[in-house]
Amino acid sequence: MARIDYFFSTISPYAYLGHAALLEVARDTGARIEYRPVRIFELFDANGAVPLKKRAPARQRYRVVELQRWRDIRGVPLNIQARHFPTDPGLADRCAIALVSAGLDPAAYVGAAFRALWADDRDIAERDVVADLLDASGFDAGAILEAAGQHAAHATYGSNTAAAIAADLPGLPGYVLNDEPFWGQDRIEALHDALKSGRPPYGRD
Repeated sequence: MARIDYFFSTISPYAYLGHAALLEVARDTGARIEYRPVRIFELFDANGAVPLKKRAPARQRYRVVELQRWRDIRGVPLNIQARHFPTDPGLADRCAIALVSAGLDPAAYVGAAFRALWADDRDIAERDVVADLLDASGFDAGAILEAAGQHAAHATYGSNTAAAIAADLPGLPGYVLNDEPFWGQDRIEALHDALKSGRPPYGRD
């Protein structure tokens, strides 16, 4: 079974836009998704990206166009000017890590966290919001929140970030198949093609 390393943060609108499409690729190809939340700003620092407010004005304006374009293409609701962006995604991200560590499928929770921030104007930095998302996704919110605060979850958050940096991902989302990186939700179709064809991975040297 092919494995897709899925590097993301619940604060990323592009990860949100690509989430359902990635799940469909996995269903179609039988690939397994390995959920790997990342400290997005550490990734930016390491691989040359900058936070939104530090980007050139033209890039900030183009981002608005891109978000509208891909919102329509993917058919998902998205508030371009989300009320609680930017916010701290650490707790929400580590809850996804805790779910994975418990052997649970975090797909529904991750999708709910994306929608909470980008469609429902909820602040995913708030513990009560995250607890509600976990409960609504069918999980024991108390147990998962407790695990998310433990050293193991923080350590995995760090190791995921180091792995994303090593994979040469400039930003999120990133998907890695057989050591070949695919950066951005607009590369999901290329990822699908690579899975269906079974071609050897393209090198980075």
